[in-house]
Amino acid sequence: MLALITGASSGLGLEFAKIHAEKGGDLILVARSVGKMEALKTELESKYAVKVYVMPADLSDPAAPDKLFADVQSMGLQVDMLFNNAGFSVYGLFAETDWKKEEELLQVNMMALTRLTKLFVPGMVERRKGYILQVASNAAYQPGPTMALYYASKAFVYYFSSALYNELKPYGVHVTCLTPGPTHTGFQDRAEMHESRLLKILPVAKAEPVARYGYKALLKGKRMAIPSFSVLMLQMGSKYMPWNIVVPLTRYLQGHSDMK
Repeated sequence: MLALITGASSGLGLEFAKIHAEKGGDLILVARSVGKMEALKTELESKYAVKVYVMPADLSDPAAPDKLFADVQSMGLQVDMLFNNAGFSVYGLFAETDWKKEEELLQVNMMALTRLTKLFVPGMVERRKGYILQVASNAAYQPGPTMALYYASKAFVYYFSSALYNELKPYGVHVTCLTPGPTHTGFQDRAEMHESRLLKILPVAKAEPVARYGYKALLKGKRMAIPSFSVLMLQMGSKYMPWNIVVPLTRYLQGHSDMK
């Protein structure tokens, strides 16, 4: 099966690519870092005798998903598995953060993910087979002061994916939403959130086992993939505790001592 993976140059995306190649699957790698993807292409093709296509794209550009889809179509490729993995956060109080970065966050985390799903789903429905993994976060379960738009974007992914799971299951198309907790992916570097209490309290998982857990859940047709007990507890707490407790607690965990 041919898998298209966004955010494929590092973190979970890179691990998804390695796992899929290990299983003999061909790949379309999508990210901005051409050099990293070319190096990964060379590694995977030589190690697993699979075909790897590198398709550079900046998903913060609203035109990128349609161009990517057109390129895939023009090459006569059939995408059997779609991994909507690309995403990032902006850390800080909403009144003080940079709008340009936040606009790009909304485009990558929600609009690009939705548009790519919209473009590739009809072919899967027609073939009565397909797999879509949407990478959300433990942030999907509650509001997140100091990362307000990131939490909201991941809640969108969570609910969108759950609805699609119901809509597409009768057509043999499996939709799984992966909700990892803190993971070593480079996410914290881009978000500039190293001083967050959350990273000092919760264990930070390695990317490979989280990706493998999500990949297996996708093949099994599970709606949700919650890769750790700590994330499961966060989900349960957000579900059953009143939000006048959950939201201030999230604010405390996300913040640091120097933040107002």
